[in-house]
Formats: sequence, C-alpha cells, structure tokens
Amino acid sequence: MAFLNSLLPDDAGIIADLSFLPTEQTGRSEYDRRAIFDLHCTNEQGDTFIVEMQRAKQNYFKDRSVFYASFPIQQQAQKESWDFRLKPVYMVGILDFIFDEDQASHDVVHHEVKLLDRSTGQVFYNKLTFIYLELPKFRKSVDELITDFDKWCYLLRNLPELTDRPQRLQEKVFSKVFEIAEIAKYSPAEAAAYEDSLKVYRDLKNVIDTAYDEGKAEGKAEGRLEVAQRLVESGMSVEQAAEMAGVPVALLQSS
Repeated sequence: MAFLNSLLPDDAGIIADLSFLPTEQTGRSEYDRRAIFDLHCTNEQGDTFIVEMQRAKQNYFKDRSVFYASFPIQQQAQKESWDFRLKPVYMVGILDFIFDEDQASHDVVHHEVKLLDRSTGQVFYNKLTFIYLELPKFRKSVDELITDFDKWCYLLRNLPELTDRPQRLQEKVFSKVFEIAEIAKYSPAEAAAYEDSLKVYRDLKNVIDTAYDEGKAEGKAEGRLEVAQRLVESGMSVEQAAEMAGVPVALLQSS
C-alpha cells in the first residue's frame, strides 16, 4: 500500500486497505487469451490496481499494458440492467529498461498516462491510468533520498546489490521488504550464494540486452529457450530460469 500511495496521482486518494485478487485472469470465452499479473488488487472503493515488473526489455510492453488493463474493465460488466459506470483501473509497470522513445528524457522516471483530448489538451477519461517507472533513469544516491517515492525507487533499483540496510531506509514500512529479501541476515555462505545468483542475473540481463541489440532474440522462442537452458546449466532452478528467460516451464523441462 505504501508503495502504491507513493506513486499514484493525488486524485486517486489514499489507499487504506487492499484486497488481493487472483493473478491469473481469463477472457470472457474459452477462446480468449489469459493474462497472468504480478500483482492484482483492489482498494476499499473498488478501484483496481495491476502491477507488473519487467526486467528484460520488451518491445510491446505498452501494448501488453493495455491488454492487461482490459481485463478488469470487462469484468465490471453486469448481466442485469447496467448503466456502464466503471470503477477506476490503474496499470503500473516497474521497468528495468527505458522505452526507446524516452531515451532523450533522462530525468523523467515516473510517467503517468491517461486518455487525452488532443484538441483541448484536457484529460478525456480519468478512470484509466497507466503508470510507468523507468528505474534505470533513477540515479539518486542514498544521501539524496527525500520523498517516499525516492526511497522506493532507490530500493527497487538497488535491492539486488544491497548487503545491509541503509540508514535512510530504516522506516518500518521498508522492514517487510528487507525481511523477505533477508539481505540483512545473510551469513558469509549465504552472501556468497547471493553474489552468485546476482552474477547469473547480470549475465542474463547482458545476454538479453546484447541479443536485442544484435536483432537475434526479437520474437524468437528458440533464443529465449537457449538462454533458459544455459541458466539451468549454471545452477538456477527450472522455474526461475523459465521466468527470467520468458519461456514456459513445461517447454524448458521437455527440452
């Protein structure tokens, strides 16, 4: 809740309570595609929040965002008499890459997108909001952190590399994050294992970035499968390798 409150627009109000919903969503018929969200929840007012974390660059992430946002909109349809009034939907993308068209805007980390009337410059519809965080653009040091938003961005960007908890992140709201990550409680052996896993992640990210640069991995499932196989060979579990490379677990298991 604290994280969402730090990045949502002021007109969204303060989230006081959340109910978590199934992360897998199916279409309205058996022939429709399904969607699996990283986080799917609603607040007390019935507003829907979808949060997606995307590590590797994906060319059509904006299209994917719109596709995902369509699910909670469709699910508000009522079978009986209905006046089409909808509850707000927020789609949040936390990105470990920068959109190609945003490369020149070095300082804009937080993007808030709504339907806009181009003739007037006014918001046409305020119940559908897309929020994107381009984390590679966030370059503040720990001593420069002022707002809660700063602190969350710093944590999300640097969590894999933190070996202890910075003084600026001692608030209780961040305790659960560090508890889950167990960064502050690593033994030397655990720290070594953590460094190994971090190296695997960096190697994978470099492989994916290079593949995109060379045009070898765009839309080619065999390229992603090869990356996943190499990760398994390096000691990563099948499930983790499949998630990071973006291939089905069953496909990796059968290869």
